[in-house]
Amino acid sequence: VQLVQSGGGSVRAGGSLTLSCKTPEGSWMNYCLAWFRQVPGKGREGVALLRTDGYTNYADSVKGRFAISKDNVTSNLYLQMNSLKPEDAAVYYCVAGFEGHPCPPLTRRSDWRYWGQGTQVTVST
Repeated sequence: VQLVQSGGGSVRAGGSLTLSCKTPEGSWMNYCLAWFRQVPGKGREGVALLRTDGYTNYADSVKGRFAISKDNVTSNLYLQMNSLKPEDAAVYYCVAGFEGHPCPPLTRRSDWRYWGQGTQVTVST
């Protein structure tokens, strides 16, 4: 399973960015999808997940500001990030779980199977 990311870049605090991830065709039917992020010196943190039934869940730190969504036609996964803060700066990863398996919690990063190449998000003050 190949996950190819695009988007990211630099933005000032309070601004918005959208991350995109090309997932396998039809993946929304079989894979739990998510976004993680990592800052230097820290482990990867789960940010948002999207279950095959459309259920979403978010880390407390991004609730109300970030939104995960998918386009079932193009098989693109998105992360819309609004009201960005300097602490949101990180390398963001598009992630998929094991095919047909329940969604792992965002806190259990080792249970997520496939990872995109990562994309840098920088937030300046």
